[in-house]
Amino acid sequence: MSDPRKKTASARSSASASGTGLDRFASDDSPLASGLVDDMKRLEKVSSTRFKKPTHTRIISVANQKGGVGKTTTAVNLAVALASGGLQVLVIDDDPQSNASTALGLTHIEERPSLYEVFRGEHSLVSILQQVEQVPNLYVAPSSLKLSLIDMELADAPDRQVRLRNAIQEALLTLDGINRHIDYVLIDCPPSMSLLPINALVAANEVLIPVQCEYYALEGLTQLLRTIESARTTANPDLTVSTILLTMYAKSTNLSSEVAANVREFFPTQTLDTEIPRSVRIAESPSYGETVITYAPRSSGAIAYLAAAQELAERAE
Repeated sequence: MSDPRKKTASARSSASASGTGLDRFASDDSPLASGLVDDMKRLEKVSSTRFKKPTHTRIISVANQKGGVGKTTTAVNLAVALASGGLQVLVIDDDPQSNASTALGLTHIEERPSLYEVFRGEHSLVSILQQVEQVPNLYVAPSSLKLSLIDMELADAPDRQVRLRNAIQEALLTLDGINRHIDYVLIDCPPSMSLLPINALVAANEVLIPVQCEYYALEGLTQLLRTIESARTTANPDLTVSTILLTMYAKSTNLSSEVAANVREFFPTQTLDTEIPRSVRIAESPSYGETVITYAPRSSGAIAYLAAAQELAERAE
């Protein structure tokens, strides 16, 4: 696996030299050239900025009950982007498929303690954390296939909905005690109505919803909003839908523009200005055990996630 720090350095070097590189395209009105100019300007901006540090730990559940919307991709790329911007970040893989864990380079997941043992009370959250080798400021609480058993095993437990919240709060106190204050906790939720996403919503302060720019983009959002409202009224009154991120955006299609306009009409203040493009690099990076930011740092997808992370950080209190 290549060293992403070299890639990132290369990207920053490219950005700093963009004044001469972009001159070749200044008079070219083609969509490709225009897109390249926009990407390089955006990369130069995010590469030269350290992200705003929040006044308190932001715990964000990345959720959508509709599958295939780029939820895990969004969670891990925002995490890497925030950590690359100088912040301390923790990803909690709350999905039995373990895609967030593998995308961040963790291997042999089933052989090590995971979030499953945390839910069962056999391990503390701090004890299972793994530092991401490629990104020193980023930690992962890995998942495993056994996590799919939690619904059945905790069905009668009176504290079944708050176990993740309790584990996170204990972990944050422990890490603060050793001067490792966490700025962001990103919880990657499964696309389901099970106990796992309920725990994530009860544990979080905010919800970030990725919405793909395709037909039926708002499908499932009504039910998700009901679930969020249920978590708010029963166990977490401070929970808010703070962020909507448009994913799989294709500039060349009217459909993407129409869907984006529709989402922004429903969520005018929550929707980020940045859209994540449909990208081959984004799609293929998990097969290398990487995020698109470490795999292809100068690609339009990587630059978009960096810009989205910067925008998210600017909204911090």
